[in-house]
Amino acid sequence: MAFPRDTTLADAGEFGLITEMTKHFPQGKQVLVGPGDDAALLRITQGHVVVSSDMMVEGRHFRRDWAEASHIGHRAAGQNLADIAAMGGIAHSMTLGLAAPADLPAEWAVDFAEGFAAECALVGASVVGGDITSADQIVISVTAIGAVTQAPILRSGAEPGDVLALCGRQGWAAAGLAILKRGFRSPRVLVDAYRRPQPPYAAGPEAAKAGASAMIDVSDGLLAEAAHIAAASEVTVDVRTAALTVPEELNAVASATGADPLGFVLGGGDDHALLAAFPPEVELPEGWTVIGEVQESGEAPVTVDGEVYGGATGWTHF
Repeated sequence: MAFPRDTTLADAGEFGLITEMTKHFPQGKQVLVGPGDDAALLRITQGHVVVSSDMMVEGRHFRRDWAEASHIGHRAAGQNLADIAAMGGIAHSMTLGLAAPADLPAEWAVDFAEGFAAECALVGASVVGGDITSADQIVISVTAIGAVTQAPILRSGAEPGDVLALCGRQGWAAAGLAILKRGFRSPRVLVDAYRRPQPPYAAGPEAAKAGASAMIDVSDGLLAEAAHIAAASEVTVDVRTAALTVPEELNAVASATGADPLGFVLGGGDDHALLAAFPPEVELPEGWTVIGEVQESGEAPVTVDGEVYGGATGWTHF
């Protein structure tokens, strides 16, 4: 890298850091003006524009002793890219805001940028701008901009009789977080799942083309996100536990920590799997598994095996 290893953000300066970070952000064909001007200028040729924003705060959403800077970069990009996929779209442009202490090593910021850019490259998205400022702790703000070439898939389209389906890993990141909270680092596969999720980006557009009626990404918890679909669609969603996969690694962590392994799957977030409703006659795309059904609105927005669930349904921010 261009900075000596012990260089801090204060040493590098705002514009020196911006120059070094933007070296890692190649620009796609949709970018007419990228980093360096007052605003980015993008070319939109067809479809609808979809936009999503998220923030990550050190100590609340990540810890530097639990994950490398590049991992945090992957996570920051991934949670926004998954939101675009959940609308049936593909992200093409990203903006990145970074607030950090002046004594933070500049190497950390550059490694973060490399991880962020690598995750964006998975869908062909360009980092087209952003901002950097000082703060008492690291705060990351990301906006993703994408396009959908068909009607966007909202949370509000589920109908009674639809099937509920899941695509992607679920519960792995939650189990990894439980391990880290106990001061351990294994099973490594679960810790890595927390550090660097693997959202099924392509599954969103594929579900939209197949005829999904509603969709959401599982960022805060499977039941919590199912409740969002239920509320927006004015239905009840029933999740069937027999259809859910609980890997042996999750069982091992649950046994060691005294947790319910199914709780990781039902209430865990940060894997950014996709959850969708499909009309019953639709042939599900590859990778999707039916895990429940949509019913007429009942006593609760979400049930588990036909009963009101008393456990944790997901992450709450306040």
